[in-house]
Amino acid sequence: MSQEELLKQIEQLKLENSQLRNELHLTSTKAKPTDSDSNEYPLTLEEYHRYGRQMIVEETGGVKGQIKLKNARVLVIGAGGLGCPSLPYLAGAGIGTIGIVDNDTIDTSNLHRQILHDSEHVGMLKCESAKRYLNKLNPNVNVITYPVRLDNTNAFEIFKGYDLVLDCTDTPITRYLVSDVAVNLGLTIVSASGVRTEGQLSILNFKNIGPCYRCFYPVPPSPNSVSSCSEGGVIGPCIGLVGIMMAIETIKIILDIYNEENFEPFLMQYSAFPKQTMRTFRMRGRKADCKCCGSNPSITKETIESGQINYREFCGSCNYDVCTAEERITVQDFENNYHKIEKKNYLLLDVRPPHHFKISHLPDTFNVPVKTLRNMDGSIEELQKYIPEVNKDSEIIVMCRFGNDSRLATRLLKDDFKITNVKDVAGGFFKYIDDIDQTLPKY
Repeated sequence: MSQEELLKQIEQLKLENSQLRNELHLTSTKAKPTDSDSNEYPLTLEEYHRYGRQMIVEETGGVKGQIKLKNARVLVIGAGGLGCPSLPYLAGAGIGTIGIVDNDTIDTSNLHRQILHDSEHVGMLKCESAKRYLNKLNPNVNVITYPVRLDNTNAFEIFKGYDLVLDCTDTPITRYLVSDVAVNLGLTIVSASGVRTEGQLSILNFKNIGPCYRCFYPVPPSPNSVSSCSEGGVIGPCIGLVGIMMAIETIKIILDIYNEENFEPFLMQYSAFPKQTMRTFRMRGRKADCKCCGSNPSITKETIESGQINYREFCGSCNYDVCTAEERITVQDFENNYHKIEKKNYLLLDVRPPHHFKISHLPDTFNVPVKTLRNMDGSIEELQKYIPEVNKDSEIIVMCRFGNDSRLATRLLKDDFKITNVKDVAGGFFKYIDDIDQTLPKY
């Protein structure tokens, strides 16, 4: 193409853009048709003006596409790190009805990533905070809140009437429940997860032909391998990008960009560090022997609602209850009988990861993560590399963040290392901060 032809094409595009702007301006100044059967202007004048920049994108299908968005009913499970970036873009795009399920309340630790909430509303229900924000952003959207914990007994009633579901949760238990209920109701799921600096996204049960969550993961991960944001940490923009991608995929589904002929199951993986990368993997299709979406399903509405499907039992949970009452002390006992004593005749061991320990810790504390202890196979010589004065006669007080890993460490020290005098601090370092010393940083 010559430069002259290119300039002509640019001028033509400018002309078309100008004409569209004029049409939108005229539309905004015309009276709304009084004939209810008229299809000349199927949106309100304010909607033409609000969504005009979106409708002129060819891929959206113009007015017809906007009507699809207006008629859509989308249910978002979770108003946290994934839900917060998804929701404003869905509302801004003009999704007609948005449901939000979340019974959690806002904590200050949420605010670096959960951008719908703010410091003035700490303690408020997240779903109500999100609704407040969305109503201000776009009053045309009907926002319905469900301040409850999703479970076997209420999921079907909540899901009923929606077109598709966004799974913005962070536990396998809820993911299996969301998938199973959606499959039984014929709903497509946009599912994502994120922790630390990474995230992943997929579309499940697409139009009842795509695989469900159980097709991808017929066996749940080990409870010890699952890390939440509160445990593993998260960089706000990283999970924010994944949430925005969820909104994009949702809009594409509503606009029929995907269909039965062109949809292929996929898993998209995003990594932010050290360099941002995005990889998309083709995934296998629906499994014929899947217990939920297969040819002979055993997971039905009846088995779910009756409680026959026990998600907690299926996914399992970490057993931290491995210490006797005599092997545990309260933070008050620790403060009065150990920490305040001038002559230190005990060893204080913090089993949090090093990057946790560096944020905040008590003085005169040794740091050996519980994973490192486990890899020592009970060798006192290996332990002495971290705590030179330790021996089998040492008195050891063990502490972690919440009092869970410290119990596991106590058991390891007593059973594997054969150190008899070991005690766990119940509630951990954070309990100590809450009850004893609020001047210490709590993260």
